[in-house]
Amino acid sequence: DGGLSLLTILPPKQIRELALSTPISHKDVHHLSKITFSYPRSLEDLLQDVASLHESASGSAAPTSLIIVDGLEGYLRGPGVSGGLQQAEQSSAAHISALLYDTAAFLSQTLEERANSLAPCRVIASFQSEWEGHAGGDSSDPVLSVLDRYFQVRCTLDQDWNSALAVAGPQDTWHVYLSGAGITEAPIAEDEEDSSLAREWRLVICPNRSMEFTMV
Repeated sequence: DGGLSLLTILPPKQIRELALSTPISHKDVHHLSKITFSYPRSLEDLLQDVASLHESASGSAAPTSLIIVDGLEGYLRGPGVSGGLQQAEQSSAAHISALLYDTAAFLSQTLEERANSLAPCRVIASFQSEWEGHAGGDSSDPVLSVLDRYFQVRCTLDQDWNSALAVAGPQDTWHVYLSGAGITEAPIAEDEEDSSLAREWRLVICPNRSMEFTMV
């Protein structure tokens, strides 16, 4: 992991709460030194932070190989978004998604040229839709439709309120499944089982915060 560089973009309020509740041990300092935390307060700030990666890649530091944007919906609905609400959200979603896509492509080329790395720069973004329903139904969310044009794989978390596991105790039960044009499947024999090809799992978060995954 010597050349790995990570940019993590999270809402400032969420970061403050996380910093208070999660102490950092000394052994994590080395890994944290490879992570750049950014706290943009508006869509404009977010766009500037992502665009600045082009300039930073021209320096001596290792090019960013993973970009994580959490709470994308907060920037699309927050300050800096003008015009009609729905149309503005779709326009902003297309703007930031296109910039993330282009930036990742640029960084991937830089990684290949400078570090001789075949692994491209990846982008992970979280978005909480205001549209209720199962993932198959929330495809009508116009913002998600825009995001799907740029992100080849969507990982959906759908809380299972009716599951016996959810009713029996305080643990949370979720359905996790993948969709999108970027999913590829390799043929396997009928008597074989390959978990790497699974598209849907059940996730149980226990009271002690441990997580259990099972294929569906």
